[in-house]
Amino acid sequence: MTSRALVLGGGGITGIAWEIGMLHGLAEAGLDLTSADLVVGTSAGSVVGAQVTNGATTEALYARQLAPLGTHGPEPMSAIGRAVTAQWVWSALRAGRDLEELGRRLGAYAVRAAESGRLPSEDERIAVIRDRLVSQDWPTRELRVTAVDAASGQFRVFSAADGVPLVRAVAASCAVPGVYPPVSIEGRRYIDGGTRSSANADLAASYDRVVALTPLASSFPASRGAAAQLRKVSGRTTVVAPRAEARRAIGKNVLDPAARAATARAGFVQATGIAAQVAEVWG
Repeated sequence: MTSRALVLGGGGITGIAWEIGMLHGLAEAGLDLTSADLVVGTSAGSVVGAQVTNGATTEALYARQLAPLGTHGPEPMSAIGRAVTAQWVWSALRAGRDLEELGRRLGAYAVRAAESGRLPSEDERIAVIRDRLVSQDWPTRELRVTAVDAASGQFRVFSAADGVPLVRAVAASCAVPGVYPPVSIEGRRYIDGGTRSSANADLAASYDRVVALTPLASSFPASRGAAAQLRKVSGRTTVVAPRAEARRAIGKNVLDPAARAATARAGFVQATGIAAQVAEVWG
């Protein structure tokens, strides 16, 4: 029996919008990726993964992305500023190929930023994520949510078997260092799963068919991107990133709620244009 995996990468609020636009566009073209045997979600992708595996239709999710700002509750504005970007780049250069060292460096930075008082509180962040989920329960389907231990730098993959609240797992996966606070789970603090890889597509390496949606057009370094992680996979794979129209809609701030609707529409249009290509992989 052919096994299929859907990988949903990180990319902020616009990443959520683009992935939903893509999934709905593909569904309208007759290709339902949400029926995957495994869904891997990293950061923004963990939000979308939790939504689609818990029964939300792509039509309803797409309509929500197109709704006026504030329709479904507060949508706080954030940004990944130059100081945050510089810290990420510096940490990556210092860590080299050691992903756990990178996690420790960014984890320490995330803790310092949270303790400075300039970030939202952990409770505030949990509330925002809770509003984005269609259910607080883990789905019966196979969903994997990625995060990184802020102290040890170790990669953590959450699933229903762990007994961890879904909202905390997703909030941890979305905890961008320097922008959002680390999330406490079982006495440990966790940060964005994207600090290891923008998509963590290697978690789907054993599957026969893999489609990865990666809102971030590139990874730093490239070896941590979905394309590199799937290069040696024996099954059929494809990695889809935003095309020019979608990149224009996303703009310079992936955490800007005002860019959400245009990005979702661009994802929908892109999906209709590549549906046949994706179908060749998905089968």
